[in-house]
Amino acid sequence: MSENINLKIDGKDISVKKGTTILEAARANGIDIPTLCHSEYVKAYGACGLCLVEGENMPKLMRACSTVAGDGMVISTMSPRVVRARKVALELIMSDHDGDCKAPCTLACPANTDCQGYVGLIANGEYKKATEVIKEALPLPASIGRICPHPCEKACRRQIIEEPISIAQLKFFAADKDLAGDTYIPEIAADTGKTVAIIGGGPGGLSAAYFLRRKGHSVKIYDKMPKMGGMLRYGIPQYRLPKNVLDKEIALIENMGVELINNVKIVENISFEQIKKENDAVIVAVGAWKSLKMRVQGEEQEGVFGGIDFLRSVILGEKPDIGDRVAVCGGGNTAMDACRTAVRLGAKQVYVIYRRTRNEMPAEDIEIKEAEEEGVIYKFLTNPVEFTGENGRVNGVKLQIMELGEPDASGRRSPVPVEGKFESIELDSVIMAIGQGSDLAGIEGLDLTKKGTISADENSFVTSQEGVFAIGDTINRGAGIAISAIGHAKKAAIAVDAYLNGVDICYKEPYFSEREVTRESFPDVSEISRVKMSQLSPEERKHNFDEVVHGYTEEEAQREAHRCLGCGCHDYYECKLIKLANSYDIDPSRFAGEKKTNYVNKYEFIERDVNKCILCGLCVRACSEVMGITAIGLVGRGFTTVVSPAFALPLDKTNCNACGLCVQLCPTGALQERSLLAKQVPVKEKAEKITCNECDKHCTVAVSYVGSKLARVIPADMQSLNCVFGRKELIEKLSKRLSDAK
Repeated sequence: MSENINLKIDGKDISVKKGTTILEAARANGIDIPTLCHSEYVKAYGACGLCLVEGENMPKLMRACSTVAGDGMVISTMSPRVVRARKVALELIMSDHDGDCKAPCTLACPANTDCQGYVGLIANGEYKKATEVIKEALPLPASIGRICPHPCEKACRRQIIEEPISIAQLKFFAADKDLAGDTYIPEIAADTGKTVAIIGGGPGGLSAAYFLRRKGHSVKIYDKMPKMGGMLRYGIPQYRLPKNVLDKEIALIENMGVELINNVKIVENISFEQIKKENDAVIVAVGAWKSLKMRVQGEEQEGVFGGIDFLRSVILGEKPDIGDRVAVCGGGNTAMDACRTAVRLGAKQVYVIYRRTRNEMPAEDIEIKEAEEEGVIYKFLTNPVEFTGENGRVNGVKLQIMELGEPDASGRRSPVPVEGKFESIELDSVIMAIGQGSDLAGIEGLDLTKKGTISADENSFVTSQEGVFAIGDTINRGAGIAISAIGHAKKAAIAVDAYLNGVDICYKEPYFSEREVTRESFPDVSEISRVKMSQLSPEERKHNFDEVVHGYTEEEAQREAHRCLGCGCHDYYECKLIKLANSYDIDPSRFAGEKKTNYVNKYEFIERDVNKCILCGLCVRACSEVMGITAIGLVGRGFTTVVSPAFALPLDKTNCNACGLCVQLCPTGALQERSLLAKQVPVKEKAEKITCNECDKHCTVAVSYVGSKLARVIPADMQSLNCVFGRKELIEKLSKRLSDAK
């Protein structure tokens, strides 16, 4: 009978067999001690330094994986000293870890949409799954995909080679397929009995309702307009976003159980106080519906419209009297929508007046180009100083000629007037699209910023009133893009849910590892032109409000999606390193220095990325101790040490049998299985039953063959690594079976 010892870990009395390590004792009793280099299948190594624990009356911290528990020990696994030591260990590891946790496109998306994930699924023809991935981040992909200025594409690394991936267009391709078929609706948690009211039914309000309803809360949206959608409906022209598409996506949110209440104005129909009293939490998402004034003489005359007011009246079916000669003041996307709408209403001369040059215009390049194709005339480096008129109606504009001055502290050249130089244009109407503000009438008692927006915490979105949150264009910096409001909604839903559950929590931006790359980082990638989406010609589209783009065909979408470089780590969701990094609030910049040289070795079935390797040694020890092969080892000394086959040979020149054990044990994604299908080789996968000496029963394994060559043997239960000791024997038996069959 084995002798037991008694010790205490984190205040818990524990009895274990003599010879048990502290790590084993803790885990056997439900106490987690982090480690990156330990596995029960190989000998203790202690390389990562994360399993440190503190013993009472012991001067040094101990490595729990290799320290045998002693009778009477009193161990603390989370003392301040231990936490500090683990944090330093993680910072040292991450300071030399050069990998992408998530793709740059995903990090650039304000809603943190897994762009790489859904693009990859589209490439494989898995459109429904692609939509499910998208709807984890936003509930209106068919609408947003059409109108988003896609910051994701501005961050896409494919442009280092030629052009970025058409990420937004692929989004609405997948979403359109979903809307046309068996439409995906996410699972909804059991009802919580909590109620949330949302004031404003734009992209932010609709998204907040979607995320909170998924958590089981009862949600109502109050909106002043006849239909939900906010600026997506009343600020985006039909030719860019057909309203039947928006209607279908809003209907899905309503079908989840969200109550939509339209034609409700605060004060007139219901008070802010009443809404707060009837609900457990309130989110203010009223958007920015006021067109800003230019403060130019004559702007109060008839025929001078605000940009948002003009677009809204057209969408509501009204016919604003704009005449034949129209000037649009501004350089953003609202200005582009206004000038292109004026063309479609029959205006014969449409000008865009902008005080900087084309290069400084914040509007999307495609919008600027397509407006020009439709006949819009740009007046760059001009600024209105007076709107002239007759009998109370505008009839022209006097323009100050501008030039770009010296760069300011940010490097941007500000426009300055050219003294004494002016130009005049005869006009019938003017549309001012220089910015938007919020109308907060009736929403009283909240602290405001100097800009007149609601002051809200950017992490929790709480306001100055208990239980009231605010998101989108109405807070802090003011009007932004729709995807930013959706990003706010996603984060605010986390904070509101926590508040409703009595937990003080807010969204915290996670830490990610990011890699710097150049064109030289992609030596094997050849140039492939972006797949252009077909659309109406300028002559066809300028006379109607039909949607301009036709959308991708399946063949086009898959071809475009295949251009993706797959930047983000495929093991991100299983990566132990990044989970620990975010648990200990690390700052690796404290140890910034030269990192390993980029080195990726692509074997037929395994890809080794030395940049991500943390030298935990698990792969080396598994290859040697479990498989008895020693295909790889630790090469070099000190900071130059890398995991590599002898003589830096590629894996396919060693005796590696592609068992995949190293891949499964790797804690960081430095080792990954390559997609056999991506190599376009004939692959046969089937389940085989075979007995190994380590198990009491037959073990089902997934076996892959390329032709007649045994490719991979993966146990059915990959998480617990069943048959890990018998894997070598399994491979030998299966290989013999193949040989005998020949």
